[in-house]
Amino acid sequence: MASKRDYYEVLGVSRNASKEDIKKAYRKLARRFHPDLNPGNKEAEEKFKEIQEAYSVLSKDEKRKAYDMYGSAEFQPGARTTWAWTEGAPEGFEFNFGDFSGIEDIVGEVFGTRESARARRKGRDLEYQIEVDFETAIKGGSKDITITRESNCSVCNGSGIRPGASTKTCSKCKGSGKGPSGIFNISRTCNVCGGTGKISTDPCQSCSGSGRKALTETISVKIPPGVDNGSRVRVQGKGQVTRGTGIPGDLYLIVKVSPHPIFQREQNDVFIDVPITIYEAALGARISVPTVDGAVVVTIPPGTQNGTKLRLRGKGVPHLKNKERGDQYVVVKIVLPEQINENSKKRFEELAKTSPYNPRKHLEKYIR
Repeated sequence: MASKRDYYEVLGVSRNASKEDIKKAYRKLARRFHPDLNPGNKEAEEKFKEIQEAYSVLSKDEKRKAYDMYGSAEFQPGARTTWAWTEGAPEGFEFNFGDFSGIEDIVGEVFGTRESARARRKGRDLEYQIEVDFETAIKGGSKDITITRESNCSVCNGSGIRPGASTKTCSKCKGSGKGPSGIFNISRTCNVCGGTGKISTDPCQSCSGSGRKALTETISVKIPPGVDNGSRVRVQGKGQVTRGTGIPGDLYLIVKVSPHPIFQREQNDVFIDVPITIYEAALGARISVPTVDGAVVVTIPPGTQNGTKLRLRGKGVPHLKNKERGDQYVVVKIVLPEQINENSKKRFEELAKTSPYNPRKHLEKYIR
């Protein structure tokens, strides 16, 4: 038999921890690894099983004393001390839930309430892709979208039974509306009656007895400032609705930002290519430049080179968390006139003679 981790280590408490400290540690870990919050996650299931095992021993004075003296071997089949073993428990361990009166109370503790597990069951989350324009991605806004999701049938309220029809107790769950859940024996919704505890041979005609119907609706969603390609926007309660009285899941919108004709974005900074004349580059100038907040006047220093980046502080994209804005960079592009007349050509020739310079001088040593 494989050796077990130290129970104190499992719960993350010291060996002299009080019962209250042990309970607090257990609740914190139960919230994190509970199977209802980690559907299909085998690693979380194993971790939850380990947490339950450690807590059921350390929460009881007699068992904790035996563990401190003899270790986990004292709680395996064939040990010196006789404990009450639960049939089917892994490796002979008894899953005892300590101070809680039942598994629904445990789920209630995990969620900070005494509601039943069935009432707190959450529906599946949905994902939709949403495309927003460049300006909305930066400044935020709202957008109307149409979604389709499963909801409870409005005729039978999710029961799947025709209103007024006679019913009988579900043979699988014996009317409890709950079914077992694997090695933890955690009660979950019965998959035959959908948690109602009742079945009928006279199904609801509106939903064909499924208790579910597709619901198409248009909703207005808020787009926070600073979203980018791949950002996830959460819309609470707009996911799938569980059959019965569960909690709706959430809707997650995966953002795609439309490209802009003149602006480019790199993280929280915005870039724009701005053409200037050779005269403006040589002599300097003051020009009007577009920004996401409107036009601003930018000074072009005399002798500006092609590709120079001029920084406009705080004219970029706000950070999603702290709202601090990035910058905008004006990338200078020197553009020559498409056609040069004879008069201009002569002036350029005179300028070349009176102000000669060689921009390729650094390449001369490589020319053979």
